Amino acid sequence: MNNKVDTKNVPETVAIIMDGNGRWAKKRGLPRVMGHRRGVDSLKKITEVSGEIGVKNLILYAFSTENWKRPEKEVNYLMKLPVEFLGEELKEIHENNIKITTIGDVARLPRQTQDAINRAKDKTSNNTGLNVIFAINYGGRNEIIEATKNIALEFKEGKIDLEALNEQSFSTYLETAKIKDPDLLIRPGGETRVSNYLLWQIAYSELYFCETLWPDFGEKEYLKAIETYQKRNRRYGGIFGRKK
Repeated sequence: MNNKVDTKNVPETVAIIMDGNGRWAKKRGLPRVMGHRRGVDSLKKITEVSGEIGVKNLILYAFSTENWKRPEKEVNYLMKLPVEFLGEELKEIHENNIKITTIGDVARLPRQTQDAINRAKDKTSNNTGLNVIFAINYGGRNEIIEATKNIALEFKEGKIDLEALNEQSFSTYLETAKIKDPDLLIRPGGETRVSNYLLWQIAYSELYFCETLWPDFGEKEYLKAIETYQKRNRRYGGIFGRKK
């Protein structure tokens, strides 16, 4: 463990856009799917380190609503990855007291993928350690639209007073209602955009971008991101910073 990390000031919720798998494979003359395969190793390492340093929630952008536009062969492989990963790792995940949850429209995924995810969620539902949240078939805009639809429906049924609606109450209609908003958003891979990810939730998140492609993103780079976060002065729109 890097002794530069202040374990008393670790972000409670970390969100990661796992980017760069395809480019990692292309640089090596390999099929894109091999980049995704290698990216699973980074996922396991970052999950392990997160638990060690005291992160409570790790939200991982696994598959966006826009990723359906990718080549069919790649999409099919991405749908198989949760089956393989959870099939191989679920026993250890459970033994390490890790909880698996998801955000996104899982019901649209292939049945085999849904079954693997649901088994993992059921088996780990009572675990109290690190909560690993896979954002799969997820889009931030769609989440906000669905929340707005539900609010409109409740208003129509007389269940909600629109005058009482505020940021806090709106948040309860989001899929992350029971999860603290990300303190830190990390995007490896060289891109500097948020790609329709947790648009409401990251309003005051600290953002960390780096050139390292996700399959090469390991403990050293992750702890560097945590250290950078710990040096920042979070003001939340005010004048004086405060830790949270």
